[in-house]
Amino acid sequence: MFFRPMLIVALFTAAGFSSGLCAQQAPASNAPQAKRTVLDQHEQSGVPGTEIVLGTAEIPAGGAVGWHTHDGDESGYVLKGNLVLKTRGKPDQMLKAGDHFFNPRGAVHSLAAAPGSDGGTALSTWIIDKGKPLAEPVK
Repeated sequence: MFFRPMLIVALFTAAGFSSGLCAQQAPASNAPQAKRTVLDQHEQSGVPGTEIVLGTAEIPAGGAVGWHTHDGDESGYVLKGNLVLKTRGKPDQMLKAGDHFFNPRGAVHSLAAAPGSDGGTALSTWIIDKGKPLAEPVK
């Protein structure tokens, strides 16, 4: 019985996240929009106050997920295409299908289609503080 209400909450959270985060983080109003999809979300067992979220970011040519942070760690993997991970204070990291990346808690970062590419798709797992937004936009 507990699972069904949690599933409904997760679906509403995912719908709000995928529509709201993209709109908030668009690099420019006329730039192609990245599509974020939450695939799974649940409490982390044995670690009170945390949850695990699994999701994808589909980034079209010329598109980006704007600058943001997470209240937890992100581990990602590029499923297809060519992307650029931009992290403030570090050199840009060029990523291709099969590459992985990591963003520690609080790192200000952005993920964009590599210049001249068709874009790409990344799969990420976040371990974040329960009750906090998955991402917070940063200017």
